[in-house]
Amino acid sequence: MFRFANPEYLNGLYLLPLLVAVYWLLFRGRQKDLSQFAEGKMYRVLLPSYSRLKAFLRFGIIILALGFLIIAAANPQIGSKVQEVKQSGIDIYILLDVSLSMKAEDIRPNRLERAKMQISTLMNRLRGDRIGLIVFSGDAYVQFPLTTDYSAANLFLNAVDFNTVPQPGTAIGSAISLAVKSFNYNQTTQKALVIITDGEENQGNPMDAVAEAVSKNIKIYTIGLGSPSGVPIPVLTGSEVTFKKDAEGNTVLTKLDEKTLINIASEGNGKYFQGNNYQDQLNDIYNDLEAIDKTEYGVKKITDYEDRFYYFLIPAILLLLIEFFMTEKQSLIYSRFSRRFEKENA
Repeated sequence: MFRFANPEYLNGLYLLPLLVAVYWLLFRGRQKDLSQFAEGKMYRVLLPSYSRLKAFLRFGIIILALGFLIIAAANPQIGSKVQEVKQSGIDIYILLDVSLSMKAEDIRPNRLERAKMQISTLMNRLRGDRIGLIVFSGDAYVQFPLTTDYSAANLFLNAVDFNTVPQPGTAIGSAISLAVKSFNYNQTTQKALVIITDGEENQGNPMDAVAEAVSKNIKIYTIGLGSPSGVPIPVLTGSEVTFKKDAEGNTVLTKLDEKTLINIASEGNGKYFQGNNYQDQLNDIYNDLEAIDKTEYGVKKITDYEDRFYYFLIPAILLLLIEFFMTEKQSLIYSRFSRRFEKENA
């Protein structure tokens, strides 16, 4: 198998035709200026040792060397062997609250963005564990299912905002129920839920969903983001930032409901963590989960690749050395061809 480790660098090859075009235009402009200064027959008198053929040759060498350097930077690789690697780990679903109350800025930059940063940091630590994301507000949706493709997961995480779930509210119970249904119970992996919210449950009783999760041996951790005393919810109106108000014109305060989240974690055989600006609670949860025995859930084929960038780097260096020591003066070898070339292009 063949591949490029950094294929994005190959876009630099598109610049080479542009450099050729620019060089040709500069050459034609130089020729025009010379023709205004002296007739073609005077060139050999004014520039007796100059060879346009060698000038073109030097430029061609530079372009070829640049092409080789670009390909070397892309790092061509050849697959040497295929190995089967056993995959083991635990299954974790993150349940992320995206309701408007998560706009509050008592956690910087706001509750939702802080949660997303922690989830991204967690995914950078994972090795073999499968992670999925469920977003919820008035309803719950799977943003991405359980996966070990952490790069793709990060892309889906970055797309999460307050418009991801159109229904207003905070349906923690619905999110737990959806997560319970989304696990694959044919694989005996250890399973856990991590709920990140301010806990302002206003749609149903989440404890029924918690009991369902516990019956399937799923541990539940909760992270409470926000201030128990309450803070206003910023709302962007045009270019002006105001605060959300109720029907009577009073400023709405969003408060952290620690009691609900503590109960969910306690009944779910997990732990509750209060979020803040200084500590990564997901990191603490993952440290706790690492104590759980990892379960083998599959086999993955991995191809070992060997670098072959030096096949292009060495010729590029040699070409640049040749160009460095090459002059544009005529020599006995090039003299005959140079004169013929200049006559045809005079």
